[in-house]
Amino acid sequence: MIQDPKRAAVILATWTHGLPANAAALLILQRGGSALDAVEAGARVVELDCPDKSVGLGGMPDRDGIVTLDASIMSDDGRCGGVAAVEGVVHPISLARRVMEDTPHCLLVGDGARQFARACKLEVRENKLTAENEKAWRAWLVEKQYAPIVNIENHDTISLLALDSNGHLAAASTTSGLSFKMHGRVGDSPIAGAGIYVEPRVGGAVCTGLGEMVLRTLGAFVATDCMRRGAKPQEACEEALRIVMKKNTADPKTYQVGMLALDFDGNIGAAAVQTGFNYAIGRVSGNDTSNTLLDAKFLV
Repeated sequence: MIQDPKRAAVILATWTHGLPANAAALLILQRGGSALDAVEAGARVVELDCPDKSVGLGGMPDRDGIVTLDASIMSDDGRCGGVAAVEGVVHPISLARRVMEDTPHCLLVGDGARQFARACKLEVRENKLTAENEKAWRAWLVEKQYAPIVNIENHDTISLLALDSNGHLAAASTTSGLSFKMHGRVGDSPIAGAGIYVEPRVGGAVCTGLGEMVLRTLGAFVATDCMRRGAKPQEACEEALRIVMKKNTADPKTYQVGMLALDFDGNIGAAAVQTGFNYAIGRVSGNDTSNTLLDAKFLV
């Protein structure tokens, strides 16, 4: 009996730093690896080197001068894991995966998450600001004005969706959160249903942007639920963002939320509240790969 050829694999990632994230993920997908491994590998790249200082230990601190990290991961069998407000963990995305696979829980936070990282023998470092970030924090302390700049200070995430050649789908997100946030603030990234969501036999969605807007509306779940009810991924992103704008009282021109969606047939969606949101799409087809940066459709 002749077996069906493996399907083309797809990887989506938010923002310009999605390109190096996708490059790492494509190496895994090209050799037939899993979507779960791919999104973790992509996220780890940006955790080590994020040019806009919104991910990983090199990210901008909170208003107390402390870097706190959030991350989550989810597979198409309904499992998920997340960590929030954790300090010093080099790869919070890998810690989130260990929460998913090695504990009965979905979310660990703060000192408990850090303790679990040490138990898992994951790398934990002294939580120390870079010289550049400390300079920026001390400059902020002069006036202590908190006003995130659209597409600069409030996209704060690398979020990924992958569909592998065996037809499995996974999502991941990791961030250091908003610059100069209140200590202990947690955004949408580590919350399944808010920053990421995967629905078996339907597809998945991920978000980026001002997390409070997404948390109040469970944006990733709403987009995935739209697909469950028959919407195509692009339609689902746009409908979910309209709900985000409707349910939040703030002027949509003052914040950004971007959204990506992917179904099990490899169809994609990408949209944002306003202009400026770009994303990377990588594909594996046979022996060929591609990795391209695109601008998402915007609604206002």
